[in-house]
Order: sequence, then C-alpha cells, then structure tokens
Amino acid sequence: MKTVSTLLDAEWRERYRRISSLNIRSSIYDLTNRCNLRCKGCFFFSSGEHHVQEEMDIRRWEAFIDREKIRGVNLAILIGGEPTLCMDRLEAFYRRVPTYCATNGLIKVPRDRFPDMMVGISLWGGGEDEKILRGRDTFAVSSKNYEGDPCAYYLYTLTPRQVGKTEPVIRRIRDAGLKVHLQLLSNDEGVDGFSWRPEELSDLRFELDEMLDHYPRTVISCRYYHEIITTGLMQGRRFGWRECPSVTESLDHRQPPVRRLIHFYRWAADLQTVHRCCTSATRDCSTCKDGAAHMSWVMVNKRDHMNATRDLHNWIEVYEMFAKLYKFIPW
Repeated sequence: MKTVSTLLDAEWRERYRRISSLNIRSSIYDLTNRCNLRCKGCFFFSSGEHHVQEEMDIRRWEAFIDREKIRGVNLAILIGGEPTLCMDRLEAFYRRVPTYCATNGLIKVPRDRFPDMMVGISLWGGGEDEKILRGRDTFAVSSKNYEGDPCAYYLYTLTPRQVGKTEPVIRRIRDAGLKVHLQLLSNDEGVDGFSWRPEELSDLRFELDEMLDHYPRTVISCRYYHEIITTGLMQGRRFGWRECPSVTESLDHRQPPVRRLIHFYRWAADLQTVHRCCTSATRDCSTCKDGAAHMSWVMVNKRDHMNATRDLHNWIEVYEMFAKLYKFIPW
C-alpha cells in the first residue's frame, strides 16, 4: 500500500506535514452589490447576481459573521461588487475570522485599520486589455496604493491577447515590490477576441512555466497548476459540473456525490440568498477557468495523487500555493 511515508523523502514529508493540519474551511461572501468599475466579463454582473436587496445594517452583518464562525468557517473570502466600498463590513469580518479581500485596487485598504489582512488585487491583462475590458488601466492606481505591501499580491487574469506578452506585466509587478498569481479569463460576456483557442492555451502553458523560472520570487504558482488550468484535465478527468468542488453545499444535489469543499457556501449581500458556486450560475462549467476552483479541485482529490511520488509532489505544491495565497503559510 502506498502511503505518504513511502512516497516522500524527509524534506517533502515536512512540507506535507506543514499543510496537512491546516483544515481550511472557506466560504465566499458578496460584501456589496456596488462597484466602481463595470468590467466586461465580470461574472457577478453578467449573471445578475447583484439583483438582491443589499443588507445595510452592520449589526446584522456582525451577527451573520458570528454564525458563520460557529459553522466552522476559518477563511472568509470577500468579493463584490467592490469590497472596499464597505469598510465597516470589511472590518466586521476582519475582527472575527481570518479574512481575504479581493479588490480592484482603486481604493486602498488602510493598513492602520487592517494591518495584516491579505489583499488580492485584480489585473486583467496589460494596459490596453484593461482599457477594453475594464474601462481604464487600473495598474497605474493600484500599484501606487500597494507598492511594497507584504500582504498584497496581484491576481493577474490572463487573456488570449496576453499570450507572448506576460513578461512585461510580471516585471512591472516585481518592480512594484509585489507578487502575482496567474489565472485565466473565462469571458462570460463573449467579448470579441477574448475567447480561448486550444493552441493559445498550449502556448500559454509553456510561457507560464518560463515566467515561474524567470521570476521565482514574484510568481506564486507551480507547473502542475499551469497544466490543470490550461488543459482542464486532472488525472485523465475533465473539469466541469461533475467535478467542481466549489458548489454551495445546500444547492449541491449531484448524484453520486462528488469530492467537494466541506461546508462551502457563497453568500449574497442580503445575507440570505446563496449562489450556486464560487463564480456564477449562468457560466457554462465546461468553459470555466477559475483558478481557485481548479486549485480546490486538486486539493480535494489527494487520494488520486497517491499513485506515485511525482503525483503527490504535484498535490503538495498546489496546496502550498493555495495556502500562501490565503496566508495560511508564509510566502
């Protein structure tokens, strides 16, 4: 029988030990329906998920968060709209549970109020792509807001137009004293020129490997993750509805049951409505390229990576990457 001890040497056993006890229990929260951008391809607005009555009473938010903590949540992932438009709600989470804020970076999270909260700053390609998809080049503002911040990094969403052009963007991020995590645009609104072709994904996979080699202190990633997000395949299985682990528990009626995140929910800003998954109920799961969903897909399938040493190494590297991005282990 193959076990962790038989598959790993002393160094890798220690790396496995460091993550095996983390017991991450995450859920996602729409902090607000409002945003100071309107990005083409944003699943939140394109799916109509903002059509709920936003809860405005901070006391109800505080009571809700306390219930979530009792439910076992030890990682609150705050999305939007734009979370920084509601600093009081952001602080209500931060004071009660380990919190991560996904932001476009246009409003700076004040570090005197949130000294060690992990912040992920969205970036949709280079300057021209940002202008097309988001209406402005956000990097010029966000890089000044977060330059040198040890608890912030860029979520660089790559588009087909970025293939062959990622290095200048990553270099600018490095020069700003920040790190970067790479993910792919799913193009939920079908913007012309931003849908992936197989040959582009193949080329991108090798480009991402090169960026990891050239900028190992800046790029938070691993080769196995690059393979998963560009091919949509893991251990011969294809990502989709039958495989996704990031489905809200109360809405998950798949039979037979699939391996999934334990007690995962995605809550709307009315504190009552729940959404189907970590992205959008209107998204075709077969075209979803969400990076966190694909990382979680690997993480919940440890048993399938116990066939060989290389497979288990791959699983450990993906888990480490996730843990670093959400501040469970240091960079």
